Amino acid sequence: MAQLNFGGTVENVVTREEFPMDKAREVLKEEIIAIIGYGVQGPGQALNLKDNGFNVIIGQRQDSATWQKAINDGWIPGETLFSIEEAAEKGTIIQYLLSDAAQIAIWPTLLPYLTPGKALYFSHGFGVTYKERTGIIPPAGIDVILIAPKGSGTSLRRLFLEGKGLNSSYAIFQDATGKAFDRVVALGIGVGSGYLFETDFKKEVYSDLTGERGSLMGAVQGIFEAQYNELRKRGHSPSEAFNETVEELTQSLMPLVAENGMDWMYANCSTTAQRGALDWKNKFRDAVAPVFTELYDSVASGNEAQRSIDSNSQPDYREKLEVELAELRNSEMWQTGKTVRSLRPERN
Repeated sequence: MAQLNFGGTVENVVTREEFPMDKAREVLKEEIIAIIGYGVQGPGQALNLKDNGFNVIIGQRQDSATWQKAINDGWIPGETLFSIEEAAEKGTIIQYLLSDAAQIAIWPTLLPYLTPGKALYFSHGFGVTYKERTGIIPPAGIDVILIAPKGSGTSLRRLFLEGKGLNSSYAIFQDATGKAFDRVVALGIGVGSGYLFETDFKKEVYSDLTGERGSLMGAVQGIFEAQYNELRKRGHSPSEAFNETVEELTQSLMPLVAENGMDWMYANCSTTAQRGALDWKNKFRDAVAPVFTELYDSVASGNEAQRSIDSNSQPDYREKLEVELAELRNSEMWQTGKTVRSLRPERN
């Protein structure tokens, strides 16, 4: 483990250089990694681990669409693809990668297979952090660990295939065997992390829920809608409003920010853009700061978790969700976006 200085704060991190893949394979050479769930994170993590030479099996409900997806990805029923119960029995490390709602529903099924010496792995701290609400209380004799890639399973897989990595946080909730650190770091390297930074289960879920509702999805969509609607209201065409709101940001500016930082972007744009951005950034910051305070308080109080549990457990949840998603999908802005994307030139 290395200690690095981030803006004056020293943090514990693990890099591929100090914990190379060969070391990860050595740590986990006797382990059977059972991936329970093959939805959002499952495919990317499972395939990366498999391609990196680890012993991986999948546990999934046989009557589900994701069972067929696993087959399409090369997992073989009876050899590397099993029911949830059979995979959990075989696995020495159980990666619990179902949705939060499904984790709650399946927990009584999984619990008998969490025998002493095994490791229970999460990629989100929700179930354990809110255990009074979820009922997910791990038994005492197992390691409880977390690797949370900072992106979707699709991105994790894509970057892996490009020879890159996606940064991940790691946490240890319970070290029953004395091997939890080596296990969690080896798994983090194995799934394709760029580097690993230390956190705990509560901080991971608090930051994750805040980020999803904030700058990663909720806030950015709200800002997109506000600017797009204002431009349309002022007489700009859908194409112009979308390009100035979304396309330029995602296709031109954000890749440069990812490479060099927003400070570099400020220093390397036109003087007109520079002046305007400097003049207006604080107004936007000050306008949304109270919303982020309200949001974090709602996460910390458990209100966001309870809302998710209550809504996701309703029998007609999927139908109601589809109505909301269809409204977003069919909005003028994202229908315009669909057309704009179709007009991007192919890169040969």
